[in-house]
Amino acid sequence: MTSHAYIEPAVEPASELVVYEQPLNERMRTFLRLEFLYSQALYHNELPHPWSSRAAVGSLLEILAITARGDVRSDVIKELERHVQSLNEFQSKPGVDAGRLRAVMSNLIRLRSELVSMGANFMQSLRESEFLAAIKHRSAIPGGTCEFDLPDYSFWLSRPAEQRMATFEEWMKIVRPLCDGVIEILWVTRQNARPREEIAPAGQYQINFERENPIQLLRIMLPSDSDLYPEISGSHYRCNLRFMSWKELNQRAVQSEQDVHFILTSCT
Repeated sequence: MTSHAYIEPAVEPASELVVYEQPLNERMRTFLRLEFLYSQALYHNELPHPWSSRAAVGSLLEILAITARGDVRSDVIKELERHVQSLNEFQSKPGVDAGRLRAVMSNLIRLRSELVSMGANFMQSLRESEFLAAIKHRSAIPGGTCEFDLPDYSFWLSRPAEQRMATFEEWMKIVRPLCDGVIEILWVTRQNARPREEIAPAGQYQINFERENPIQLLRIMLPSDSDLYPEISGSHYRCNLRFMSWKELNQRAVQSEQDVHFILTSCT
């Protein structure tokens, strides 16, 4: 199993951390991949160069490929409902920011309602697009989307940036409710868990999980100036962490022989 890494925004440079995330079930793996592809698509569509449009289209096609396997929409709806029910229990507890809680719950309910109202076939127009289907088909071939392979794609890429961005935005409107639902689920999942400081003796650490309270996502945080990164293996029953010392590209990383201080968050 591989980890998904990104830089956590920091209030101060001194507190900047690198966060490595490990999904512990197939649903969470799918959600993290969708979050990654959605963020990548939005980033590239804001850039005017045709190469960025190519990258944005590639991300969209991968979103369509992921959502074609299983009923991702149903999974997102179920997770939104689960979080609404879970947060609802906090309304009567003391010390809770009632205004913020209502805002989060309202957003979850809105996203769930949007997905329910759109129906199961809401992506059908994208799947039936001959233009996108041709790009998808040729993308399986190395260099298969060259100008001589897809002249209509090259023509579209030669249009003014504003036109390409507008077209892509129309495509994204179709997938946005699903992707926004995933983004909100992951935000709540991360926020609900409390980080704790841990020590990995000689660079190794094992985690055993309670079966009655399954963990969906692990987050391991290390200082951004550290030369260590975690290798994570296991399942929703137990996980093993090995902290590897980065040397250089042409030299294999080795497990740290020192005790490693890190921050661990187990998200349900």
